Amino acid sequence: MSAAADGDLGELARGCCAIARTAGAAIMRVYAGDFAVERKDDNSPLTAADLAAHRAILDGLHVLTPQIPVLSEESAVQAGWDERRRWARYWLVDPLDGTREFVKRNGEFTVNIALIHEHQPVLGVVFAPALDEMYWAWRGGHAYFADLKQSGKVELHTRRRSNPLLIAGSRSHADPRLTAALAKLGAHELRPLGSSLKFCRAARAEVDLYIRYGPTSEWDTAAGQCVLEQAGGGVTNFAGVPLRYNAKESLLNPDFLAFGDTAVNWAALLRGDATRA
Repeated sequence: MSAAADGDLGELARGCCAIARTAGAAIMRVYAGDFAVERKDDNSPLTAADLAAHRAILDGLHVLTPQIPVLSEESAVQAGWDERRRWARYWLVDPLDGTREFVKRNGEFTVNIALIHEHQPVLGVVFAPALDEMYWAWRGGHAYFADLKQSGKVELHTRRRSNPLLIAGSRSHADPRLTAALAKLGAHELRPLGSSLKFCRAARAEVDLYIRYGPTSEWDTAAGQCVLEQAGGGVTNFAGVPLRYNAKESLLNPDFLAFGDTAVNWAALLRGDATRA
């Protein structure tokens, strides 16, 4: 990536934080009142907040980097594979991750903005507007957290595995395979969380592991993956390979693990092979 052409990644990250705050403000205006819930083709919910945040992010990114394409969950027409496969870099956006949490009004929803370069997330911003929590990271620049109700920022570092293990789980996507996997881990505590906050809590050393079975899309994970990786953790499939982006026609992720301690072979642990973990 040419810094001369596109600006320093740190500067882009700061620009994306500002864009995320604008999108978050648009979300919170809808959150403050009554809103209708529609259903998309995959039966996932859609609200006016999703669309307002989408417009705010597209407008902001067009000003920040007009030459870089944007792939957003809420685009009316998604770029086809014939076009996408030629992209060396692009913005990958989920304007409102955790719409189910938004509808439940539990505050656990986020704005996700990631820059993908050569199939890897090299910049990630995750903003939880109801919680005033901002997370951002870029390759070579580490990861940071700020509570916007206060001043200053904190550099994020993951931790070594705890005992008992603290496991982040989805609030809205139960899977019987998770129950079987948890039984192999021994003593643990399950902490339900919504949206990309699961990655961010691992980056803040508040949980050890997030196990995800079932479908997710690439815009669900890219920003959180960047934050967690730059804090010292990892996001891989069950073979231990980091998640990659725009490497195939489908935008669906495989089942995956997100973790703080990269010295642990989490996949082996979940297979019940403690000798290799």
